[in-house]
Amino acid sequence: MVARAYTVAFEGVEARIVEVQCAVAPGVPSFQLVGLPDKAVSEAKERVRAALTAMSIALPSKRITVNLSPADLPKEGSHFDLPIALSLLAALEILPADEIEQTVALGELSLDGSLVPVIGALPAAMAAAEEERSLLCPRACGAEAAWVGATTVYAPASLGEAVQHYTGQRLLTPADPGEVTEAAGGRDLRDVKGQERAKRALEIAAAGRHHLLMVGTPGSGKSMLAPRLPGILPPLTPAEALETSMIHSLAGLLDEGGISRARPFREPHHTASMAAIVGGGRGAKPGEISLAHNGVLFMDEFPEYPRAVLETLRQPIETGEVVVARANAHVRYPCRFMLVAAANPCKCGYLSDPARACARVPQCGEDYIGRISGPLMDRFDLRIDVPPVAYTDLDLPESGDSSATVAARVAQARQMQADRFADAPATRVNADAEGAVLESFATPDSDGRALLTRVADRFGLSARGYHRVLRVARTVADLDGAGTVQAHHVAEAVSYRLAEAKEALAE
Repeated sequence: MVARAYTVAFEGVEARIVEVQCAVAPGVPSFQLVGLPDKAVSEAKERVRAALTAMSIALPSKRITVNLSPADLPKEGSHFDLPIALSLLAALEILPADEIEQTVALGELSLDGSLVPVIGALPAAMAAAEEERSLLCPRACGAEAAWVGATTVYAPASLGEAVQHYTGQRLLTPADPGEVTEAAGGRDLRDVKGQERAKRALEIAAAGRHHLLMVGTPGSGKSMLAPRLPGILPPLTPAEALETSMIHSLAGLLDEGGISRARPFREPHHTASMAAIVGGGRGAKPGEISLAHNGVLFMDEFPEYPRAVLETLRQPIETGEVVVARANAHVRYPCRFMLVAAANPCKCGYLSDPARACARVPQCGEDYIGRISGPLMDRFDLRIDVPPVAYTDLDLPESGDSSATVAARVAQARQMQADRFADAPATRVNADAEGAVLESFATPDSDGRALLTRVADRFGLSARGYHRVLRVARTVADLDGAGTVQAHHVAEAVSYRLAEAKEALAE
């Protein structure tokens, strides 16, 4: 008799169904596991054997063969323990085979038969729902998986409880979803003294999900401004929260099965490797750009990152997804993030300060900022200088709008974009608009078009730069509540992209 159970193998955020086949036949007693398992999966037979022994179930003196199909798909992780045990118990006619075949299972077994939580319960539940099967997972994963309402999730604490459920001795109650964590208040923009232009740039970046580069001397407030960005971003929509949580589930970052509506804010250190930033390593796990999906990726000391790491950001910024290709893995992760980068103007940091700048001006700054290649620099929609704050300004009372006030304007602008792009599901915010969609909604009036043409001719804007100015101008217009992009909207967008254009705009 061949009994079957089902589980999943992860390829990026996609969970592929794997059929676990178990055959018990006469022959030399053995326990063979085939189907391209990795080391963790190969060791499952010892954990299964010990767990069954703890339940006083002895394996027969026969040849036991477990096949993981499709056999050419790599199987990684300890979550194969539970489906292997279920298929074996079904082959021994301890569990009803027909009910086991209607279940997708995942979970790691302890030697005493208890179930250890594993990563990936949320995407596994999505796969089970598509196959119209229920999901069986460890109790600690039940609240996470139960967010997929299209399938029934059972979460036993041990293999013994699962056996009692399928034999009708003690039925399990379906798991309930975890709590929704609302976006916390966070830090307030009013804590930042001065820097009104930088605050305005943060507001525009948040409203249209534009990439932002801040350049300024040490201590000017760059690293203080960036962490306040999540406080002005709107909370994740239900669809975005599910997308983001699936990635965080694979990374093991979901807290007690709860789903957060706060947008991710990731700030890796500048010594992070390419695999840590883009994704990869053992099992091709998601990197920081994917963990920041629908949120913010803050990269402080931007020129200090290895050149190869910076250059790998170019394609994900454009496409909103990254393909991690390895010899034994080829996976795709979404990564629609807002890149916020901060940099000193030069190696010593005081290029713009005549009293403290080194003797290598301007070569010091050209060498340092030159580590950021032209194609990567061209992908920043907003580039601002953050000047130092005078000591006398630090004693002044709080000024400017609070984060709550700015967040209300950002939310209103985001709602305008949601209504505008309702018929274009691939476009969510102005930063996503391209082609005919961009032309139809962001084309400025005659004065704005003339100004943009003059700036493009004088400063040699690339085609990418031209379109990015249009997107930023559309966002500025949204913040003003204007239906048409006007000349002053274009002027503000250009001033954030080309510092040298400020004087030209005054002409």
